[in-house]
Amino acid sequence: MAAPPVVDLPLVDERLAQDLATGLAQVEKLLRSSVESEDAFVTETSKHLIEAGGKRFRAMLVLLAAQFGSPDAPGVVPGAVVIELTHLATLYHDDVMDEAPVRRGSPSANARWDNTVAILTGDYLFAQASEILADLGADIIRIQAQTFSRLVRGQIRETVGPRDQDPVRHYIDVLADKTGSLIATSGRFGAMLSGASPDVVARLTSACEAIGVAWQLSDDLLDVASESAESGKTPGTDLREGIPTLPVLYVLSGDDPQDARLRELLSGPVAEEDVEEALRLLRANPAMDRARAELVSWADRARADLSGLPDIPARAAYLALCDYVVERSG
Repeated sequence: MAAPPVVDLPLVDERLAQDLATGLAQVEKLLRSSVESEDAFVTETSKHLIEAGGKRFRAMLVLLAAQFGSPDAPGVVPGAVVIELTHLATLYHDDVMDEAPVRRGSPSANARWDNTVAILTGDYLFAQASEILADLGADIIRIQAQTFSRLVRGQIRETVGPRDQDPVRHYIDVLADKTGSLIATSGRFGAMLSGASPDVVARLTSACEAIGVAWQLSDDLLDVASESAESGKTPGTDLREGIPTLPVLYVLSGDDPQDARLRELLSGPVAEEDVEEALRLLRANPAMDRARAELVSWADRARADLSGLPDIPARAAYLALCDYVVERSG
């Protein structure tokens, strides 16, 4: 019998599920204590998104990667907290840039307080992550710095647009930097801090980056293919906001006369009265199949790396995650 899901992801071994649940409880405890301050207001703003929930997906990947070494090694849980703090800090900043009023079903920090408080809170979380990093060694600090560089570079490239680069290539590169880099470091930290072999570290780093890109591509497809908000995403959200996801970029790069109306609709934010028409046309367009093929190719990259790992329940869980990422896209 399959184990119950941890953070809504498929697992195939009950003992592994229990180990991850125990590890995530330790992560949660350290995560909360790491942002506490003598200033009650700083503590309140810092815990705002922590208490709003979240799947702790990246922290779970750290713990899962640690299964290939010594999962109880002392640096594993702190490493997972560093990853989660980094992710949370980027969310505070993202909400300011996007002027987002809601995050995880609660008012965003910028909406509850203001942009300045949200930005400074994100900076505080980065600082707290750095303090934990100081005890994990120079190699881990260097990797975190390189990861943060990629995160910022991806955000800058997304902000300024493709310029002279092919829009589709630019988009994939942005996904790899903004999302794939931190998920790659999640796998890398877990493997390194548990004492896994260099080959295992390299394979998990590469596989996790591919999983991160695949996850974002599946979100692109969900925004179009989902028939309701039951998937966790309201259909057409990206279209309404004028976000050029992969299927949209494929349509806009084409010149088929039959797609003229769809290209017109997708040339900017889609008006509310046109969303249903845009969704109907896009769902029937070959661009969706092309985007699915790109998603599958990234999942297959991850599987290729994972296939060389030791045959333990954690490998089966990673492979099941690859299947899940593809299947969730519809």
